[in-house]
Amino acid sequence: MSPTRRTTRRPWARRRLPGAAALALLVASGTACSNQAIDQWSRGGMPEGVTKQADIVQTLWNGSWIAALATGVVVWGLILWACIFHRKKKNSPDQLPPQVRYNLPIEILYTVVPVIMVAVFFYFTARDETEITRITKAAPVKVAVEGYQWSWRFTTEYQGQKAVVAGVPVDLSKQSAENPQGPQLVLPVNTQVQFDLHSPDVIHSFWVPAFLFKQDVFPGNVHNHFQITTLNKTGVFVGRCAELCGTDHSKMLFSVKLVPQAEFDQYIKSQAGSAQ
Repeated sequence: MSPTRRTTRRPWARRRLPGAAALALLVASGTACSNQAIDQWSRGGMPEGVTKQADIVQTLWNGSWIAALATGVVVWGLILWACIFHRKKKNSPDQLPPQVRYNLPIEILYTVVPVIMVAVFFYFTARDETEITRITKAAPVKVAVEGYQWSWRFTTEYQGQKAVVAGVPVDLSKQSAENPQGPQLVLPVNTQVQFDLHSPDVIHSFWVPAFLFKQDVFPGNVHNHFQITTLNKTGVFVGRCAELCGTDHSKMLFSVKLVPQAEFDQYIKSQAGSAQ
């Protein structure tokens, strides 16, 4: 092969490489988006949970959807069956189908089956709610949550040390998933945490979507608490007030940051004097 031909083919090879790289990147990004969509569908539209209790809620949610869809398939099938096989005949448009005054087996069926379904839903809901709201004395981290018009104060207590973080109504124009506004609550992963909720003014609601759980914050209620067990998932997760509480309700934003245990220990030591 002559030197001239070799030099004329090299530019084509150089042009094919960027094109192949772009195609590979497009396929990879499409696969990632597809995996995210499948993962979102598998959760029934719920956010990814970061606590042990969130897994319980997710299982109950998925089971409820499966039961509802199964019921819907049966109902839709009966409707279609009645429309197709019991429609008015063309050769005898004036003839009515047989008129039945009552059918005892069918009446028993559509009375007993819904009662059984409601009982099953009640059992699983009560069982999971009991587990989610169960309080033990083993939580090493305790957080006093004070919701006030219109922000939050978090007092974290761990091994005799305290860290206090308080906020003011946030500037919504600066709020973003990458830069959440408001006070930030720092918690360790793989740890049991107890929340004690209180309000000095009106009813608020402490809600972190990634917990798949929220609880109202009542003024004067000193027995309003719950516990979570964080999973091994670090990151920053937004939270907000879920109870309309006044003019700046929409500005009651905060975030929860889950960090490794060593980083949490360092955070507590550095913030030990903030309680004062």
